[in-house]
Amino acid sequence: MTDKNNNGAMQVDIEIVRQLAAVLDDTQLTEIEVEDGERRIRVARKAAQQVVQAAAPVAAAAPVAAVAAPAAVEAPAAAPSAVNAVKSPMVGTAYLAANPEAKPFVSVGQQVAAGDTLLIIEAMKTMNQILAPAAGTVTAVLVSNGQPVEYDQPLVVVE
Repeated sequence: MTDKNNNGAMQVDIEIVRQLAAVLDDTQLTEIEVEDGERRIRVARKAAQQVVQAAAPVAAAAPVAAVAAPAAVEAPAAAPSAVNAVKSPMVGTAYLAANPEAKPFVSVGQQVAAGDTLLIIEAMKTMNQILAPAAGTVTAVLVSNGQPVEYDQPLVVVE
């Protein structure tokens, strides 16, 4: 991924950076990071730009090299917002049911009690239940099954 050349300067494997940028495009995520031992590559997109950073191990005092990648030519999708939206507490993959054969935890129009499971977010191989903060009626489900979600992204509206 990254290596130091004979001068001690950091080298970046551009092909890996391009592959990671393609993953960002495919999943609509804004950031991805890969580690290989003490080496790490982080690719992040902010305001329709892709920024690539390759960092030396934390213990080393080497500077961080940054390489600008070409920006994607697409307008960012407007995130739906609602006053009573339950937002994602983490980055991960949203699942609306316990397994592919099970019925969804909630559907539009359904009454829920405080503490009822609305959906699951998988993050780092851990399934995290997203619970209703209060009793109410589900008025919108803003994500689809298997969809990648960002931190603070609206997921379900409970009014």
